[in-house]
Amino acid sequence: MDNTHDRMIGGLLLNKSVNVIAISGAELIEEARRLHGLSRVCTAALGRLLLAVSMMSARLKNDTDSVTVTFAGGGPAGNLTAVGHTGGIVKGCITNPDVELPPNALGKLDVAGVVGTDGEMRVIRDLSLKEPYVGRCALVSGEIANDFANYFLVSEQQPSLVYLGVRVDTESGRVRSAAGLMLAPLPNCPDEDLERLEALAPEISRLSLHLDEGDGLMTAMDKLFDGMDFEVSDEMVPEYRCDCSRERLERVIISLGKDELTDIIEKDGEAELVCSFCNRRYSFNKEELSALLEAASSAEGSDEE
Repeated sequence: MDNTHDRMIGGLLLNKSVNVIAISGAELIEEARRLHGLSRVCTAALGRLLLAVSMMSARLKNDTDSVTVTFAGGGPAGNLTAVGHTGGIVKGCITNPDVELPPNALGKLDVAGVVGTDGEMRVIRDLSLKEPYVGRCALVSGEIANDFANYFLVSEQQPSLVYLGVRVDTESGRVRSAAGLMLAPLPNCPDEDLERLEALAPEISRLSLHLDEGDGLMTAMDKLFDGMDFEVSDEMVPEYRCDCSRERLERVIISLGKDELTDIIEKDGEAELVCSFCNRRYSFNKEELSALLEAASSAEGSDEE
């Protein structure tokens, strides 16, 4: 596979005692930047979230399964949301995509400043069962990676090492490189191996830099885990892809109910809906709305029987 394209790798480490998933995702984040007109700091913030959710959704079993993560930290960017489907397919949105902030005290993009730290992250795992699993956790840093690690520990009782890095061009704002890594020790992982993983933290923090310098994801992983029995079990191509459709938006309109839909027809005579994830516009004229009103009326009539 071409090193210049997005890639996701899953595998095991240290005599199969540590679960590993890693991603290079510059193309999918650049697509998000283009669609939403993201500022540099919002590119980094939403980009980190997209990387994490792509990795979380990589091994979903069914096409109807999904993972949705929302950060509501009270920062100037507003809420950040990403939705992932099997194979690492993701989409995302941010309330205020063009907010820009000066660099933080370390001279880096101020992701915590734009996300905020006074709030929570919410995770919805819809595994095609009767009810989705919903987990919540207070934000600990607003940097996103630390918040995911804290969520896995507190809400899912899974100690994890999470790295998320997005490098953007200072002048153009384009995404130069993006990398993510999640390490989850299994119950049989000995303490000495946990210490070896913790010692890797400084090198892991340079993962997006190595990709920016030309390393492919597999090359970077081999270097990072040299001597640790790194075994690759699966490879995927993550992608930013919105699954909106006119049919789905019609269902949204019908769900408004006949009273609200009648009001829209009488006052406006038309409606335009914009997808939050790809900004695609869907227009409905009076005739189309009237047909949807009939469907809404039929649906409410059947509910009353």
